[in-house]
Amino acid sequence: MKIEEIIKTTSEMSLAKKALLNVLFTQNVVADKFNEILKPHDLSSEQFNVLRILRGQKGKPANMCMIQERMIAKTSNTTRLVDKLLLKELVTREVCSENRRKMEITITEKGQKLLEVLDPIVIEHEMSFAKNLTSEELEIFNTLLEKFRTI
Repeated sequence: MKIEEIIKTTSEMSLAKKALLNVLFTQNVVADKFNEILKPHDLSSEQFNVLRILRGQKGKPANMCMIQERMIAKTSNTTRLVDKLLLKELVTREVCSENRRKMEITITEKGQKLLEVLDPIVIEHEMSFAKNLTSEELEIFNTLLEKFRTI
């Protein structure tokens, strides 16, 4: 469906505005579907992102700054996200022995197991959006998105 039909406009739009509206609307559709996946597990997309970052550490602890750098949503309050994950026993937080001002965050076994449950569901979610495009189109799409967001 065209963006004009979705937002029910008859006004002429510039191609730049149309592209931006398409990106924003598509992001909301993808995020809404993703949140449906995470909701039964009492997890936000930002919390999921933190867990994935920590899993990528392969057992090595991460500090708050490193987690923040790797977050998809850079405006997320990393401390608050980690606090919520602590309450769910999905991560641990300890004071760094070398620098007492630094906190080290590690994913727990429970956090690992939750990601193992979510992995195939998330892959299916990703594939459901990609299925309408060929591999070549996906390459072009990624290239165009990377160009589009370079300001």
